[in-house]
Amino acid sequence: MYTSLVLRDKSVIWHPFTNLTDNQPPIPIASAKGAVLFDEQGNAYIDAISSWWVNLHGHAHPHIANKIFEQASTLEHIIFAGFTHRPAVELAERLLKILPGNFSKVFYSDNGSTSTEVALKMALQYWWNKSEPRRKKILAFSGAYHGDTFGAMSASDRGVFTLAFHDLLFEVIFIDPPATDDVHVQLNTILENENEIAAFIYEPLLQGAGGMHVYSAAGLDLLLQSLQSMNIICIADEVMTGFGRTGTLFASERMSAKPDIICLSKGLTGGTRPLGVTACRAYIQDAFVSEDRLKTFFHGHSFTANPLGCAAALASLDLLEKEECREGMRRIEKAIRQFLITLSEKHHGSIKNARSLGTLMAFELNTGKNEYLNTIGAVVTQMALSKGVYLRPLGNTLYILPPYCITEDQLAMIFDTIFSILESLKEPASY
Repeated sequence: MYTSLVLRDKSVIWHPFTNLTDNQPPIPIASAKGAVLFDEQGNAYIDAISSWWVNLHGHAHPHIANKIFEQASTLEHIIFAGFTHRPAVELAERLLKILPGNFSKVFYSDNGSTSTEVALKMALQYWWNKSEPRRKKILAFSGAYHGDTFGAMSASDRGVFTLAFHDLLFEVIFIDPPATDDVHVQLNTILENENEIAAFIYEPLLQGAGGMHVYSAAGLDLLLQSLQSMNIICIADEVMTGFGRTGTLFASERMSAKPDIICLSKGLTGGTRPLGVTACRAYIQDAFVSEDRLKTFFHGHSFTANPLGCAAALASLDLLEKEECREGMRRIEKAIRQFLITLSEKHHGSIKNARSLGTLMAFELNTGKNEYLNTIGAVVTQMALSKGVYLRPLGNTLYILPPYCITEDQLAMIFDTIFSILESLKEPASY
């Protein structure tokens, strides 16, 4: 059965971020519970990266599963133009109470990429609707990743993810994320283009796919204050950083300057259903309030505000409010800090730039270039799987971002596996 499923997969499925000449067969996962995945042969793997950073509370969580079942038994989906439903309204109400800033409206979409696509279109059309000298340029950080749709790609770093499309992407002004609170270089670039910049999109404090890059909160705060004084719309892409990942409920809580638009997905539903949210401040919304129908925001998705996704998100918020969840976050942070101390003592020569932020831990393996295409990542994944741990490094950037339900014993197993891998990598013949 196991071999048969792998062969059937290979004949009909094209997997994401996977070279078609990759001969490493996918592992058929039959079930999952808590922080553990189980394959068709009964092997167990600790999910150390929350299945691409989405799973907050553990797999097959009964509270979320029950809420999805209850909703599916009542209303599974309805067109969201001209209709509404209770889960969408309740979720928007709850989100607006906890989001970091004074947000007015919630716009639903399907995933992280579409949430940033909505934000970019919303910001650009804001200037079109205002009928003032139109601003058309987007400002973003180098090393950024905002998704795989065309607008999101345009606002992302010009790297391997977007290489085939570089001549088709719209113009973006890139600046470096602030390493300190000194943002003079960035501001000089911005001032040169001030009257043309419509919006600035950024991943607050932590760039995920860009290599788990952690940067200065103080520097970002100063940058946001300066941009907002120039009437530049600030868009926080909290698709990854939202819902507790960085140590606060939202990374934007660390800055006094709050975003004008915020994008959410991944952990929004606890990792159980695809759902995206783009929330905006009242002044953004006001530019679309007009008798002129051409100023309508002509954007939507077939599954906008899907009731099952909204029900899952409401259930996830229930769990986030519990002390048990907060204790899980603190447990992970404490364990990571201790691990990094030991790591620096034992392997200071084989790693670089060990860092942590909230429930994230990351470092670079001192093997070749710091880049996504560094093949050491695939080697590490296979080594970890053989020991019952699932890791998926970004090239030579090894990281963990576990679900909040993970136990101390499971964390210890992850750390022991990383130590073992680092020891093995000292022997070239081992890989």
